[in-house]
Formats: sequence, structure tokens, C-alpha cells
Amino acid sequence: MPAHRPPRTVLLTGAAGGVGTLMRGLLPAHGYELRLLDRVAVDPGPERVVTADLADRAALREAVRGVDAVIHLAGISVESTFEKVLRANVEGTYHLYEAVRAEGVPRVVFASSNHAVGYHPRPRHPRRVPAGELIGAGAAHRPDTFYGLSKCFGEDLAQLYWDRHGIETVSARIGSCFPEPTSVRMLSLWLSPADGARLFHAALTAPDVGHTVVYGSSANTRLWWDLGTARALGYEPQDDSEVYADKLLAELGPDDPDAPDQANLGGPFCTDPPIWPR
Repeated sequence: MPAHRPPRTVLLTGAAGGVGTLMRGLLPAHGYELRLLDRVAVDPGPERVVTADLADRAALREAVRGVDAVIHLAGISVESTFEKVLRANVEGTYHLYEAVRAEGVPRVVFASSNHAVGYHPRPRHPRRVPAGELIGAGAAHRPDTFYGLSKCFGEDLAQLYWDRHGIETVSARIGSCFPEPTSVRMLSLWLSPADGARLFHAALTAPDVGHTVVYGSSANTRLWWDLGTARALGYEPQDDSEVYADKLLAELGPDDPDAPDQANLGGPFCTDPPIWPR
């Protein structure tokens, strides 16, 4: 395999979505020229924009041609019907990897989710979880929804394309990437936008990642999972959700770890039917 060189041109799929919009504003400061893809129109800017669905395999080939890496955010980001999740998240991710393989793109950063392991019981400590009880990146898949199941597929597809085709992937099990947390649960899972950009930068530039699974959150005091594999890539989170804790606890009260919508890592996604918001 050729030596890894830091990417400069990166395709950002799902560029019109919530995380995609945040990263469009933040990643250029890390030295990237972005190319944007979404099935809906993206606000015009300096970037090259491809408006196409993940089912359009010819358009995907054109979109990935000549880029150094892909950050794959596109797809359905909440629970939906199996048929819709299958088309957007399973078939769409397969089409993306096939385009990457055909065009010789060496690396993908895949936006996985905490919902791939959502049925793991959450740590029960009300604040700081001892290091030995944090949920590790090697935790077995326990999806909480069809959406979570699609993220398990994406991680396994990434492993297959590394083993068979030598395409490197960092699968980032993202928690909740918003400007600030909006629930008590998010105090444990929050990924600040600035830390999100730092995580993606580390995932794009670290050498010899093969297929690496990491958790995506800030350095939260109430963190539930182990950021060790992300830190090994060079990720150094700077933010902590604790600055929002007093306000959220005063407004919403503490979570009940015995409640059906709080007992597991996936929170309200583990109820039947899943409860929104996450």
C-alpha cells in the first residue's frame, strides 16, 4: 500500500444536513477544500456542489472522482421504515463504497452512531463514570432501531472494503452533534461542532487506520464511553457539556436510569416505538 498522505480535497456527503452544515463552516479552517453532495440543493458557496441521490451511481462516481477522502454523512439520521432505511442507509452506503473503490479513493470517514450499540445498558453513575466502566469501541453491535442496524451494516461494510480492497475507514459512532446539548442525556453524548471538526480532521490525517471504530463526543464530564481509539488517532477534544448541566437539570430534572427510555445507551430509541427527540 502507498504511504498515507494527508487529504486536501474531501467530499462531504449529506452536506445540507445538520452536521454537514456545521462541518461546511468548520472544516476549511483545518485546511480542506470541500466538495459537497446532497440530494437537496445546498446553499451556493465556493465549493463544488453535486446534487444527487445516493441511488444515482453515475453521479456518485463523478462526485468522488479526484478527491482524497470522503466524509459520509448522507442518509436518514432518525428511525424510519425498514424500506426507507434500507434504500438510503444500506444501499446508499454500499453505492458510496463502490464509487470510492472504482475511483481509487483511499479513505472514508463513516458517520456511524451510538445507536449501533444502543441496547447496551448505560453506566448508572449520575456524573463521572469510572474509566473501567466506560463503554469501549469493541462493544458488540446491539442496534436499537432499523436506523441503528443500518449503522452496524455500515461499520461491517467498511471492514469488508478494508480487508478486500484496502480502503481505510474511520467509523465514528457520533453521539449528538449540536451547538449545545438539549437534554440531560446529551450531557453524556454531546459532540460540540468544533470538536466534531477536530475528530474528522484526526480521522482524515492519522496514518494506518485500517478500519478503526471510535466514539464521537467531546471531553464531557458525564461521558459514558471510552474515547481511547479516537485519541489514538490524534483527536484532542476541547469542550465539555458540563457548562450546560445546571441549566438542563434545573429545567428537566435528572434522568431516571430505570426508565425504559433511559436505561440503555440508545435512550428513547430503545422504546417501542422509539421516542423522538434523541
